[in-house]
Amino acid sequence: MSPTTMTILISTLAAGTIMTASSFHWLFAWMGLELNTLSIIPLITKQHHPRATEAATKYFLTQAAASSIILFSSTINAWQTGTWDITQLSYPTSTILLTMALAMKLGLAPAHFWLTEVMQGTTTKTAMIIATWQKLAPMAIILMTANNLTSTILLTMGVLSTIIGGWGGLNQTQLRKMLAYSSIAHLGWMAAISTMMTNLLTINLILYLMMTMPMFLTLMLTKSKTIQDLTLSWSLSPIITTMTTMILLSLAGLPPLTGFIPKWLIIEELTAQNLTPAATTMAMSALLSLYFYLRLTYTSTLTLSPNSVTTKHKWRFKTKSPTTILTASLPISTMLLPMTPLILN
Repeated sequence: MSPTTMTILISTLAAGTIMTASSFHWLFAWMGLELNTLSIIPLITKQHHPRATEAATKYFLTQAAASSIILFSSTINAWQTGTWDITQLSYPTSTILLTMALAMKLGLAPAHFWLTEVMQGTTTKTAMIIATWQKLAPMAIILMTANNLTSTILLTMGVLSTIIGGWGGLNQTQLRKMLAYSSIAHLGWMAAISTMMTNLLTINLILYLMMTMPMFLTLMLTKSKTIQDLTLSWSLSPIITTMTTMILLSLAGLPPLTGFIPKWLIIEELTAQNLTPAATTMAMSALLSLYFYLRLTYTSTLTLSPNSVTTKHKWRFKTKSPTTILTASLPISTMLLPMTPLILN
């Protein structure tokens, strides 16, 4: 793909998200979502491979269906209330339809099946865009309509997503699929708290982006596609292997690291709202996610793969690597726990 085409696609992708996040009219928000979808389809099919074509088809059909439901719900709301303002969503049928459509857009369970297949069928770089940037536009709509969305559906989907996100990643060997299930689990935590405290939703989203992007950059640097590939990462750079371990444990939500902040605050808020069964279920499902994160940590750090080479390290050719970005993002993605009061306020 030529640099000009790539620049146009990335610019359109960014413009679509910004248009959706900054508009208060349903038609403009829908146009932003459509721009977003249409600009990432060529990025998914960049490989010219049958798996990439299949992933692009699945992504297009799912996103087009979700966008049409959003347009349908906003039209019904405008018919009943006489306004196209996003913040004036009050008709019950429209709120239920919008909640389901946004869940499909994000990949919340039970509408999560497309996310794992699309991320597995495309390149690691495009999978990073799908897991991070593509979540911003639907989350912006959720933030604007949080007071009117159906909280019962979102809470049920949130609990279901945390369970499926942990359960689905247990028997995976492909790293992109594991990160897809990780994304589903994190989105479940965000969905559960979205109608109660939007500032916690924002904190969770930002911290998720801060932890997921360095993980994808590490996979791109080490060219790792499966768990077996991670066992060879120590020979490329022991420092990056250590950083990968820290980021994985932070994604798992272990207490001294940044990933513990959103889980702690969300469980606290759910308990304060007398939703103790949901909080307990989500806390227990986090153990499922912790298992496969620890599995990745173990294979990347504590095992040495059998090899016949006598040297400990690969030849260090001069490569264009995002090591600087990784080094800068490590403190952010792992050591923000002491700053929790500052982040909250």
